Amino acid sequence: MTTAPLMPKATAVWLVDNTSLSFDQIAELCNLHPLEVKAIADGDAAQGIKGLDPVLTGQLTREEIAAAEADPSHRLHIAEPKVRMPEIKPKKGPRYTPVSRRQDRPNAILWLVRNHAELKDSQIMRLVGTTKSTIQAIRDRTHWNSANLTPLDPVTLGLCSQIDLDLEVQRAAKEKPAPVEEQGATLLPAAVTTAPKDEPKPAAEKKPGDELDVNAVFAKLKQLGGKSES
Repeated sequence: MTTAPLMPKATAVWLVDNTSLSFDQIAELCNLHPLEVKAIADGDAAQGIKGLDPVLTGQLTREEIAAAEADPSHRLHIAEPKVRMPEIKPKKGPRYTPVSRRQDRPNAILWLVRNHAELKDSQIMRLVGTTKSTIQAIRDRTHWNSANLTPLDPVTLGLCSQIDLDLEVQRAAKEKPAPVEEQGATLLPAAVTTAPKDEPKPAAEKKPGDELDVNAVFAKLKQLGGKSES
């Protein structure tokens, strides 16, 4: 809902000439200072402005004006439009890069190519506002200033925001997941290294009676041998 008429001063001129509204009421409606409205009434301001009837333009109703004239404390309100116009969404064009930052674009492209190889050329173009041929030249090291380029973060240079960069990186990661590198030997976790070690169980003690009696064995064998000879 609009809070002020389309032509505030022209509307104020008409209300001063055709109504008995107070200066404060007109000033509040038209977003003017009460002294400006008083100057209009005195002829010191808006002398060349033709009054605009807000009733004919559908911005005020006669009932609203009559209620405000009867009650000086009544606040005028703009009438609701009868036809709703759809909002026109601005088309997204190429990102504008300030002139003072344009010489930093190759450095930002080199940083993106080295640190985020998963980004497509179209994503880099959206982030820093460059062309595909420039990106390809930097990738192939055929850029005219390749020897002097230094990789610099585009967020630090002010060419894009961190939110935009993170969003593009997330999109690229979903479309082309990064390869998982083989991990070498790593340190054991603390839970394993600090765990108490199991103490070896002591060997069972042998009883004296468990040892083999050699003399008794030979004596037994002699007895068996003697019986067989007899």
